[in-house]
Amino acid sequence: MKKRKGFHGWLAALLFISIVASGCGNASEGKDGTASPGAGGGDGKKVEILLGYYSSDSSDTKMKELIEQFEKLHPNIKVKTQSAPYGQFYQKLDTQIAAGQAPDVWLSDGVYVMKYAQRGAAKDLTDWIESDLKADEYYGLDFNKDADGRYWGVPQGIQVGVLFYNKDMFDKAGVDYPSDEWTWEDLKASAAKLTVDASGKTAEDSGFDAASVNQFGLTFFSITEGWFSVMKSYGGGVLDEKAENSIVNSPENKQAFEWMVDGMQRGIITDPVDLKSFQSNTAVFPSGSAAMRIGIYARVQAANEAGLNYDVTMLPKGPDGKRVSPVIANSWVINQKSNDEKAKAAWEWIKYWATEDDVQKQWTELGEAVPVKKSVAQSEVFLKAGEKPANRQAFLDSLEFAQTLDNNAVWEEWVGKFNENAERAFLGDATIDQALNDADAAVQSVLNDFYKK
Repeated sequence: MKKRKGFHGWLAALLFISIVASGCGNASEGKDGTASPGAGGGDGKKVEILLGYYSSDSSDTKMKELIEQFEKLHPNIKVKTQSAPYGQFYQKLDTQIAAGQAPDVWLSDGVYVMKYAQRGAAKDLTDWIESDLKADEYYGLDFNKDADGRYWGVPQGIQVGVLFYNKDMFDKAGVDYPSDEWTWEDLKASAAKLTVDASGKTAEDSGFDAASVNQFGLTFFSITEGWFSVMKSYGGGVLDEKAENSIVNSPENKQAFEWMVDGMQRGIITDPVDLKSFQSNTAVFPSGSAAMRIGIYARVQAANEAGLNYDVTMLPKGPDGKRVSPVIANSWVINQKSNDEKAKAAWEWIKYWATEDDVQKQWTELGEAVPVKKSVAQSEVFLKAGEKPANRQAFLDSLEFAQTLDNNAVWEEWVGKFNENAERAFLGDATIDQALNDADAAVQSVLNDFYKK
């Protein structure tokens, strides 16, 4: 790993970054029989930590309940909180990190964990994780591991991509529901039959108007719920294994882009202009305007609130049989600048969250994420959490071939540059070759600015 940037790195980053434990007592035994970090010592000394997290009304209430339960089990630890809606929380957090005033432990969006690690803001948790957590009991621990094998966070909840489909639309069109054996070409063939223009013609009919689509076969946008899984399953991608060099300009990516651009030009897949007619990019499927979508677990809430008759299945396979789901492991990280007492107390909070089944069950009931602990995720608490979707097992099965989003210290910046150029291809403003070539150069320039200096 390159030398980490500290205070000045954060000030520079703020110019262009925008928001696009087990139980009872202060020292428990780790899995190897050694004493885990503990907190507060044996002299009854009180330790106060600041815990930061992004929140909604429902999650804020539950988080405060869990903190109260934690404090009862750990009377020597007092937890103060700092919370705000997603965008506001991360804007303030970046400013606090730059000023050396960040919380002792905070909830990181999974795509930002490596940013905090590589900029020197997050504490290396490798020793504590290996001592206190049994890796095979959890989903997603390795999603926070860097190229050198070090762990920088512990998952709080997992978002993994699957294929959502509207059963009523499939039934009306007489199209078979998606199967686990689908390829992306199979998806497109079925999506054409499910794409309907203003006159009622499908994308397979003569005279179909791709400029006046009322019902799309597939709604598609962004890295997480759009192009990432297509590119990866075609054998392509954006960054190399160390996430320090661009690999955008490849034959595999060109093939994936040909699939995507063809679908958009034919009106089967929503393009960037189509999405502007909706309240948000995420609104197309729950509004009943698309038969399918690539979606993370959090999209279950909107689909259920809309009363859709839907289900989910695994994402399609690429031409060589490769299947890839995008995954985001939102995670707890500890402030590198917190003193030993506060850091150990923060670790007690993380252990409490990760190891206690009851904590995991309470959080699962909110319906926001796939549980981290396998014993809870594989139980009826998650799998039978609601009538829809019936196939919640698809989320767990998808974790077997899930990949993080090429996360690194400048993730937001390179994603922005990639999207700018991808959109040119999607809208026909540039050829696929030109868009990939320009994206490759733009992404590499961002990477060089951080990793080569």
